[in-house]
Amino acid sequence: MAHSCTHLASVKTDQRNSRGCEECLKMGDTWVHLRLCRECGHVGCCDDSKNKHATKHFRATNHPIITSIEPGEDWSWCFVDRVVLQL
Repeated sequence: MAHSCTHLASVKTDQRNSRGCEECLKMGDTWVHLRLCRECGHVGCCDDSKNKHATKHFRATNHPIITSIEPGEDWSWCFVDRVVLQL
């Protein structure tokens, strides 16, 4: 049986709060890839980035679903259910 996401009701937005990682921009730092929190619009850097702000945002807020906002990518990830999604 395929594992599915039980947090789709938390998807409330596809609008980003920032054009880059919010915390990295404040720190004057760089990132590798960007992820959008689908609950609040927070933009954080991916786990390949040294600061891992998207994951830190999840741990601080429990907002479960992020979407890649990299050009050409259309996947999402549920941190809680640990499953890739196509929203």
